[in-house]
Amino acid sequence: MLKSYSRAWCEIDYKAINHNLDEIQKLVGKTKIMGIVKANAYGHGDVACARQMAKWGVDFFGVSSIDEALNLRENGIDQDILILGYTPVEHFHYLYEKNIVQSLVSFEYAQKLNTFAKENDAMIRCHCKVDTGMCRTGIIYQDQDKHMDQIIAEYRLSNLSVEGIFSHFPVSDDLGVDSRTFTENQIRLFKEVIDNLKKEGIDCGIKHIQNSYGILNYMDLGMDYCRPGLLYMGVTSDDQIPILSNPDFIPIMSIYANVSLVKWIQEGQSVSYGRNFIATKPTKVATVSIGYADGIPRLLSNQGFEVLIHGKHCKVIGNICMDQCMVDVTDVENVKEGDICCFVGQMGQERVTIDTISRLAKTINNETMSAIAARVPRLEKR
Repeated sequence: MLKSYSRAWCEIDYKAINHNLDEIQKLVGKTKIMGIVKANAYGHGDVACARQMAKWGVDFFGVSSIDEALNLRENGIDQDILILGYTPVEHFHYLYEKNIVQSLVSFEYAQKLNTFAKENDAMIRCHCKVDTGMCRTGIIYQDQDKHMDQIIAEYRLSNLSVEGIFSHFPVSDDLGVDSRTFTENQIRLFKEVIDNLKKEGIDCGIKHIQNSYGILNYMDLGMDYCRPGLLYMGVTSDDQIPILSNPDFIPIMSIYANVSLVKWIQEGQSVSYGRNFIATKPTKVATVSIGYADGIPRLLSNQGFEVLIHGKHCKVIGNICMDQCMVDVTDVENVKEGDICCFVGQMGQERVTIDTISRLAKTINNETMSAIAARVPRLEKR
């Protein structure tokens, strides 16, 4: 892939990660930070983000798969890495060969991993996952169904070094009474598990439960680590969701593309597939070299979505195409081929945000950023 500030590209302000980590640390007190870099650091570049965080002092990273963990190792990241998801049996050997920590997605899975480790005369590092309410992975420990015996048994498996324990919040972003009650009960259950382990004479290891909104709304819970993803990137899932803290984050991602053509169309002429935009007057149209295959959702079409050209807000018109889209630049002077169009970021005194894209596409920033295509280079902010 050619890496140039042309066609379509992201600019990442990696240095701003330090500022964002400082803001997170203020919220969580002495709790350490585990940088979540899964899904290519939500589209920001996993290796580059991990390197920057390591310079700041982050000593633990979270990924979703063995592939992502190996990519970090192959690029010189030697800090601890926790795989938050499932590793297939045929890849178990990488866990001890590359010193990677595996989350135990179930008790049965832990037994299978232990058998493999014993057969290969290995000790595999793990974290116990406790399901306090997400109902995704981990041993269930909820008011309706508590499997403390399995949690204890995981810690006592002969060839697994269970060095930590964690859970996950599904509604820490919601400040409604029901969601607050649910999350606070998760915290209670998690602490109950830890107390039960102590009673059995078991050191639970490092404890972590806070995701990004867990950090923003439940701040200092006295855990050993927290797990920010979006926050070190300087954004939340949606800037319209209320939170209980007031951090000063700096968004690190901007998205740009070039104007490839400027033309006038007349009243009655249509733009793009489906003819969903028909000019009611002479209109100056700029074709821009980015589309849904680059990660600009087609759902933004014909919703009044605005980008910046020459520092002025301009509407995207007609259906967004796979590799291109069209913009009404009638009121902007001297637009020409090669000019820069800003989809996310700041141009002059004006700003367009990832949040606007996500809301119009009826999703969250996590998905929008993760969906930016690999063919769009991630480049250092100029």
